[in-house]
Amino acid sequence: MSHVFALLLQDDTAGSAASGLAMAGVGMVMLLFWLAVVAVFVIAFWKVFTKAGQPGWAAIVPIYNAYILTQIAGRPGWWVLLMLIPFVNIVISLILAIDIAKSFGQSPVFGVVMLWLLSAIGYLVLGFGSARYIGPAAAGSGSAVATA
Repeated sequence: MSHVFALLLQDDTAGSAASGLAMAGVGMVMLLFWLAVVAVFVIAFWKVFTKAGQPGWAAIVPIYNAYILTQIAGRPGWWVLLMLIPFVNIVISLILAIDIAKSFGQSPVFGVVMLWLLSAIGYLVLGFGSARYIGPAAAGSGSAVATA
């Protein structure tokens, strides 16, 4: 029992200073990595938004960029609220990815694989590739249901 207390009372100030410095270095590397990831997403969204005739600066406004994505896909703006509900947001983001792919003349498989699973790469391909925005994919299906 006294060995446990002896272990708890040990003081290793030299080791903790070095490990604290190492942890700060790891934290800085992770911060730089995530800043690079955010920059890639902003660049990709900016380019996709401008191709779709939307303002590119909307890519840097957190909730507004989700609203713009619904407009590009032809879905109603209130779908942004559905993206705030756990588990429902997975289904909504999948549907939006497929509709955005169709809006740029791509297949639903491109929407699932590139825009939903590998979104940074997929949006870069849409933004900087030869894909053209042909209009909201879901707009035609939504109006047909409303008139029927």
